[in-house]
Amino acid sequence: MEKIGQKKMDWQKLLAPAALVILYIVFSIFGNNFLTLETFKNILESSYYIGFMAFGVTFIIITGGIDLSLGTVMMCSALLGAYVFKQHSWPLFAGLLVTVGVGTLFGFLNGNLVARLKLPPFIATLGTMMMSQGIGSIITKVQSQTWPTAGADVGGWFKKVFIRADIFGVQGFPVGAFWLIGFFVLAALILHKTKFGRYVFAIGSNEEAARLSGINVDAWKVGVYTLSGFFVGMSGIMYAAAYTTITPGTGNGQEMNGITGVVIGGTSMSGGSGTMVGTLIGVFIMAVLKTGLSACGLQAPWQTFFTGLVVIGAVLLDIQRTKAANRVKKS
Repeated sequence: MEKIGQKKMDWQKLLAPAALVILYIVFSIFGNNFLTLETFKNILESSYYIGFMAFGVTFIIITGGIDLSLGTVMMCSALLGAYVFKQHSWPLFAGLLVTVGVGTLFGFLNGNLVARLKLPPFIATLGTMMMSQGIGSIITKVQSQTWPTAGADVGGWFKKVFIRADIFGVQGFPVGAFWLIGFFVLAALILHKTKFGRYVFAIGSNEEAARLSGINVDAWKVGVYTLSGFFVGMSGIMYAAAYTTITPGTGNGQEMNGITGVVIGGTSMSGGSGTMVGTLIGVFIMAVLKTGLSACGLQAPWQTFFTGLVVIGAVLLDIQRTKAANRVKKS
């Protein structure tokens, strides 16, 4: 009985890679110029900021929490980084530090609201979602901010360092992939090879048992949300490098791309299980979906509709995985 249950679990691990391949085939058939190098670069560029959000929130979801502020904090971080660079003539490097710093501070705030003040993660991060939208708009006086383009006299290196550069004899080489893979390796090592990662799984599996075993659950939870905030700040940099213009009050819905990628990749919403490899596959699924729907000529409302279907499907899949895992334990 246990072997049968284990086989079902193994098959479920193949669902995300299979879905990625199937999506790519479908969009290759029905999409307009989908199988081109430029489209592949667009898929990669979409995956960068989604990936950084997903890497961070993987830790949170494994602990049994959630963060609804990912998208708006990402935009607020990028907005304020561009604001100090453009409006106050700070060095671009300082603007990058502000971007990462704002994301990290919001993560620290979320962690304290959840761990110290015992607010439900849904409510706490819903509040910071609205706060980050408001702060960005207030400081910039509801004015869009821009990051430097590749041809800018000041900061022209920005896109070349984070998104595309003419190197290795390739025009527009996707250097952002190096950042994505580099931080993926970092996140995977933290999750699977450190005490921090072990405590993340312990808290998600049974928080009270972790507390009784001597783990300072509250402190580690603050650390988890703060780490996620750092990754959100990095996602703000990648978003800014890809799209240049940041509009105040935006970001709602972007969090679903990251969260759905994590859940599709096999991380359980009930906590206690998940892998960074699965998250990376889920990120590429979301990026392919976003680019593929555009290639099929579907307008933004339809893209939002189908993304919503994927969210529902991912949660249903997670429910089935949890039931299957419980059956294996009982047998």
